[in-house]
Amino acid sequence: MHVGVAGAGLLGRLLAWQLSARGHQVSVFDPSPDGMSRAPGTAYAAGWTAAGMLSPLAELECADAKVAQYGLRSLDLWQDIVARLPGPVDFRRNGSLLLAHRPDVGAAQRLLDVLRAKAPGEHFPRNLPLQDLRQMEPSIHGPAHAWLLEQEGQIHTVQAMLALAEGATRQGVQWHWGRSVERLGPGIVEAGGTRRFDWVFDVRGLGARPDLPVRGVRGEVFWLHVPGVRLGRPARLLHPRWRVYIVPRPGDQVVVGASEVESEDRSPVSVRTTLALLSAAHSVIPELAEARIVHMESNLRPALPDNLPVIEIQAGLTRINGLFRHGWLIAPAMVEEALSQMPDVGTLRPQKVVA
Repeated sequence: MHVGVAGAGLLGRLLAWQLSARGHQVSVFDPSPDGMSRAPGTAYAAGWTAAGMLSPLAELECADAKVAQYGLRSLDLWQDIVARLPGPVDFRRNGSLLLAHRPDVGAAQRLLDVLRAKAPGEHFPRNLPLQDLRQMEPSIHGPAHAWLLEQEGQIHTVQAMLALAEGATRQGVQWHWGRSVERLGPGIVEAGGTRRFDWVFDVRGLGARPDLPVRGVRGEVFWLHVPGVRLGRPARLLHPRWRVYIVPRPGDQVVVGASEVESEDRSPVSVRTTLALLSAAHSVIPELAEARIVHMESNLRPALPDNLPVIEIQAGLTRINGLFRHGWLIAPAMVEEALSQMPDVGTLRPQKVVA
């Protein structure tokens, strides 16, 4: 089949790589001038900015059981995907931590009750005594309470975005950079001319408007260089006002994030976010006081009105959107589901699969 993909963010790259591996002819259209970098001044995909926490249970705070199931499945899929990609992609699956300061333990317990009520199966946070926390993560000081989520993991998002594009290119995918999609429909993509396909995937995120009621939710993150800090797994501080996480990266780096603002402002990181997130992170790892800010950025997460993802399918066209703050967590499982419902021949009746 000849498949057209509108959008070269995380979903677009996963689709291009998977479809081309199955022998399909794939063409991808994206307005970015170069898919191997984040060009200054451009509205590049949210996948570049994310910290890459694969936290199906912790994210139940703002998701549902279906998202958690997608996330647990995606952890297995990521392990297989990373093993087959060209180039290094840092992927770890040794759990994540929930942390709370003593004055915030009441709010933390309420959140833990929510997670326990929503968690599928027996996947519950395990109380971690402080002496065990010290042995596990010697750089963490300050929080008075800790819980371990043993099923969770992380992925280096930038490395994975590059490797997916490189892997798809080696498999013959045609990338049409600098091409905005003006219109699409079943079997049709208009991007500087009309092109016809056997099947089209619309994974444009915010670019899918007005076909989908998607909005942008601003997020801001920091990359810090922290020589000497030992952190083996993502740590999330259960803060009463902010969702604060610290994610280790190779090369003595950590990513600190992330704000969540109902705004489509793409301007640089605000002073408010800088003070709030970095102060909270410093309260978890005091050594961050001597860290150097390597990089900071803001971007927009694509979200639908209920903040839940959706797959919409009709003959010749599949739309996937609304991954919100769960993109890296659930994208492989959503792609797997979407591809399982794409026939090699024939048509599908219109349907809608809501996560």
